[in-house]
Amino acid sequence: MDHASLTRRTLLCGAASLPLVGCGLSPDLMIVPEAANVGTNETIFAATNRVFADGAFQELRQESLSFSQFEISVPPIRAVGAVEPGRPRRRGADLETEFVASSGNHLGSAANFRAALQAEARRLGTREVMIFIHGFNSTIGSGLYRTAQIHHDFQIPGVPVHYAWPSAGNPLGYAYDRDSALFARDDLESLLEEIVAAGLDIVLTAHSLGSGVVMEVLRQLRIGDRDDILNRINGVILFSPDIDVDVFRGQAARIGELPQPFVIFTSQRDRALTISARITGLRERVGNLSNPEVVADFDVTLIDVTAFEGGVRDPLNHFAGASSPAVVQILQEVAQVNSSFEQDVSQQPGLLPGTILTIQNATQVLLTPLNQN
Repeated sequence: MDHASLTRRTLLCGAASLPLVGCGLSPDLMIVPEAANVGTNETIFAATNRVFADGAFQELRQESLSFSQFEISVPPIRAVGAVEPGRPRRRGADLETEFVASSGNHLGSAANFRAALQAEARRLGTREVMIFIHGFNSTIGSGLYRTAQIHHDFQIPGVPVHYAWPSAGNPLGYAYDRDSALFARDDLESLLEEIVAAGLDIVLTAHSLGSGVVMEVLRQLRIGDRDDILNRINGVILFSPDIDVDVFRGQAARIGELPQPFVIFTSQRDRALTISARITGLRERVGNLSNPEVVADFDVTLIDVTAFEGGVRDPLNHFAGASSPAVVQILQEVAQVNSSFEQDVSQQPGLLPGTILTIQNATQVLLTPLNQN
């Protein structure tokens, strides 16, 4: 059979019992059927080149994509932007406050994936897919939960798809993750091909190291003259991109005309990127730029969220653009995010709280909390 159920037993991982360091080892995916009657269910598709073995998705790499479909329960009691993964306890996960899956199924072939994607697009009344590409130190569960949170909190109309490349899911696995991000390029391109073959458009959202995967794929699509795919990309949003500034400039120059809007969330208080910069012997990454002029020759919108703290489980301020309740509130109220995928937020300068600067081709928005206006 092409479809196979993923059960509580096959996906309940013991990672939660391991010690936390910094952002910590993320508890992996839990399937709790009764959660379907508690939280708000988000249908999330997963495309991954992680090996599935011993009843769980591993950090090991495979040279092909597999496809799954999950119902993720967004709990009713939580702060906007917060993602608290369900934990295996004697009494079970707290379904009122923690993210879990209520069901999961292997889809089998790419044809099954396309058919399921099309059916969900019809149900939602959309012709667009939102792909979320996770960053460093991510498990299949943490990536699916974050995809559900972004789709739910930002009220995005597109079908949510999580591209789960093989991160080690370990705070000490940075070198492995950087290599895996390079390994993940071709399969992300294959995923884009499948979505376009399904007759759907694309919005790319990525975090941290996942942003580098996006830039590399856009670059190789341009080199391969794949306008059939590039023309179907309706926008790119990079949260805290962990990319060397010179590398980004080279990628963007080779891509040429960037998909629009092209939005980059930055923060000079991003401690994870400060560490990453030190590892590479440099001062800054794209996600914590202090001087927007270094990318001013590209048609990008920088949204600086330095004034905001990251939300729950974001002590390093590495995902403030999506985890900070205040940032989410601003983007909901000002752009309602849906329209920001269709037109550059820089076209709404009178609505965004903060300072807006235009520098050559780039726009920088220095976002400030609402109560400071």
